[in-house]
Amino acid sequence: MTLRTLKSRNKKDLKWPKILIAVLSTIGLVDTGSITLKNWGLFNSLSCPGIKNGCDTVLNSPWGTLFENSQLNIPLSLAGVITYGSILGLSIFLSLNVISPKEKLNKLIWWIIFLISCASSVFSLLLINIMFFKIKAYCFFCILSAILSIFIFIISMIGAKFESREPMFYRGFIVVLTVLIGGLIWSNNVDPSNAIDVSNSTEKVSPTITTSSSPQKVKFAKFLSENNIKMFSAYWCPHCHDQKQLFGKQAVKEMTIVECAQDGKDNQYKLCKQKKIEGFPSWEIKGEIYSGVKDLNDLAIMTGYEGDTNF
Repeated sequence: MTLRTLKSRNKKDLKWPKILIAVLSTIGLVDTGSITLKNWGLFNSLSCPGIKNGCDTVLNSPWGTLFENSQLNIPLSLAGVITYGSILGLSIFLSLNVISPKEKLNKLIWWIIFLISCASSVFSLLLINIMFFKIKAYCFFCILSAILSIFIFIISMIGAKFESREPMFYRGFIVVLTVLIGGLIWSNNVDPSNAIDVSNSTEKVSPTITTSSSPQKVKFAKFLSENNIKMFSAYWCPHCHDQKQLFGKQAVKEMTIVECAQDGKDNQYKLCKQKKIEGFPSWEIKGEIYSGVKDLNDLAIMTGYEGDTNF
């Protein structure tokens, strides 16, 4: 009787980790899914608690994108969607009790959840470090994802009930080491501070734009160009670079940017003199010149833009 009671308790103990992991992974899926849809322009509203534009700064940074070209944009958040989606599917399968806890498949699924959550936790902590010390901005959704990953990892160790702790520590250590080394290599490769500044080359051109553009920013940039709204810039001007960073590299390609530095590549020095441009950046809007870095929403109002301003 006592043995049956003990077995019954053990089975009950296995229920709450499965359910809790499923709940946490669902929250993570919604969190990273919202970011991904916002990045693709399919989700218009995404209010980020905390410092203004903190989430945009983090998510549009070089670390916010896994792969990007003229036709395809894969944000880092998509990796989170795949991770949480996988854990959610596995935890639901375990909760259905289709297989016995003693079967090898059950143990294998727990191992997969443990290793995935271990890798996710390490990578999330690395991203938090990058966010605070490299990007120097605050993103609520990114911190939430890191917390969820760590909790899922801890609960997976409880729910799995590994018979021996040695394989758990050994395999966990291998995953930690692999993710940490791979993550540091990736972070170093995308870090703009490690890139060669093109302004130091023989051609006097502006530094490379490192931020990504949302579909809304690209459409706004096209509107500016189509309406003959020009940005007057100088390759050596840090404020001009800041203005371009607000738009992102894809949007900047659509804009009409006039190089005013006399020694700059493809400069239109005489035009700038003719327009009496005295400060950089300067905007020509309906024949009027406005100097200084402009917030995109303010610039939209100034130019009469009626499109989506959820930049």
